Amino acid sequence: MGAQVHDGPHDTPIILNRAIQWQLDLKGLVCLGILTGEEETMNPFTDTLGFLMRATWPIYVFWVLLVGSIGVALFNLASDPPQRTLRHVWMWVMRLFIGGLWWQQTLWKLPPTYTDNPDGVSGGLHYWIGEMVQHGAFEWQRAFVAQVIQPNFYLFAPQVYAAEVIIAISVLLGLFTKVGGVLGALMGLNLWLGLYRAPYEWPWAYFFLILLQITFVVYAAGRSLGVDAVLNRRGQLALRPKGTLMRRLTWLT
Repeated sequence: MGAQVHDGPHDTPIILNRAIQWQLDLKGLVCLGILTGEEETMNPFTDTLGFLMRATWPIYVFWVLLVGSIGVALFNLASDPPQRTLRHVWMWVMRLFIGGLWWQQTLWKLPPTYTDNPDGVSGGLHYWIGEMVQHGAFEWQRAFVAQVIQPNFYLFAPQVYAAEVIIAISVLLGLFTKVGGVLGALMGLNLWLGLYRAPYEWPWAYFFLILLQITFVVYAAGRSLGVDAVLNRRGQLALRPKGTLMRRLTWLT
């Protein structure tokens, strides 16, 4: 005998039905009910695994970047003894996760529609630009998004997508990470102010993202087990015979 399910506006009977069903099926072990649906099984571990197992080209590219980041880190550890410190390893871990964050953010704004909705005109970047019109920190900012960005969506959307791809690659591989750090800080600033009044957002989250990106710039995070570390070592060797080009390269890394 199953629990009664009402078709009315109240959701409580449905919730009770699920709870009773767990009890009947699992003989009172209600806690095992978390295994019965996608919502119940969502947690940081299953979410990450699901992300990595998606059979789509952006995830294949991410795997290449992930393996590349690990490979560069191992190369640095093997060839540069001063890199074998907790500070350098921790900076690499930070880059790995923040770079993954930026890459994940590109997935719901893929070209040519810059949305993850099948209709191609709602959701994705379309939606969030609309949110900035409503919830921007300043009136002039909201007016700018409404009068300039929205009417020229397909001019600005590729720039946003490209910027996030560049940031993700830069931070993941530790390649010209100062550039990636500056771009990431600017993007974080845009999100912080653009969604500052949104009731569902926590502005501190974007502010902390800005601080992390600035940290990558100040501490030259790519020199910690990244491609920048390799370029910097070679650049220092090349400073004696020549200098101009390599000095600029060293500054970027």
